[in-house]
Amino acid sequence: HEVRAIIGPNGAGKSSMLNCINGVYTPQHGSITFRGKTFSHMDSRQVAEMGVARTFQNLALVQGLSVIDNVMIGAHSRTSGGFVEGLLGVTMLGRERRARVEAMELLERLSLGAVAERPAAGLPYGTLKRIELARALASRPRLLMLDEPASGLTHGEVYELGATIRALRDDFDLTVVLVEHHMGMVMGISEHVVVM
Repeated sequence: HEVRAIIGPNGAGKSSMLNCINGVYTPQHGSITFRGKTFSHMDSRQVAEMGVARTFQNLALVQGLSVIDNVMIGAHSRTSGGFVEGLLGVTMLGRERRARVEAMELLERLSLGAVAERPAAGLPYGTLKRIELARALASRPRLLMLDEPASGLTHGEVYELGATIRALRDDFDLTVVLVEHHMGMVMGISEHVVVM
């Protein structure tokens, strides 16, 4: 597992490529394969179920929800039960309880436990970026795509984020695809760099 960065000028298609990978766009040509499975024509939910998660260039948090509830949204693709689970007695309450415990563990891992019950609205930008990262991790991905995670962060926050990404890669056995303009971060944490 590695951190692979994608760099290039604005308009080169970096975010569009991420949109193709996670099912927002359908590629006109070629195919997308991950871990031996091709998913070029799957929608975002199907791609998420295959273990692909993403953070966005512009924060996609629900500002009125608590931090922990925002993180629990990330677990939705793997906790939403079906008819068979209902028959087996797996209740929605039980799944929600497990998702809350796991979300809290992620928040603690990212030094966010103290703000778990606070609304996302009004928290510092660097904190919001880490919350979005926790939400992506809540889906237990094998591939984590980060779209300009360092944008808007201070120098110290960028350094800390770089160290966090590498640690998460190791701790969660992840492959990370990083679209980023901050070359210090790219060169500091990437095993491979692709230029578009």
